[in-house]
Amino acid sequence: MELISDALLFAASLGAAIYCYVLASRLRRFTTLEDGMGGAIAVLSAQVDDMTRALDKAQGVAGGAEHRLEELTTRAEGVARRLELLVASLHDLPEAGPAPETPESEPECDDDSRRLRFVRRRASRAPMEAAE
Repeated sequence: MELISDALLFAASLGAAIYCYVLASRLRRFTTLEDGMGGAIAVLSAQVDDMTRALDKAQGVAGGAEHRLEELTTRAEGVARRLELLVASLHDLPEAGPAPETPESEPECDDDSRRLRFVRRRASRAPMEAAE
């Protein structure tokens, strides 16, 4: 009986040793940085760092855009107030009607031959001439 119990104890300890060996080799492959789960964890860690930096940069840009938008909104409110004042002042103007006719009187001069004469000329079309 003692021999059978020793044989069973030896078989159980041999099975436990083989199980520990297999488990150790699997754990070694699991933690290698080149192709195992350790490599995947290292890659994911690097990606998390990159995403954290990108998120910080995006938050900075969004904060700057928020500040600029707030400034523009303040300016727009000021312009809107001025426009409201201008529209309100337009209501105070008299209605537009026919213009009153003013008699065109010629200024009296000592010499009728000496009247001022204004001549309007069109600006030269230099860009058009260059294009032709």
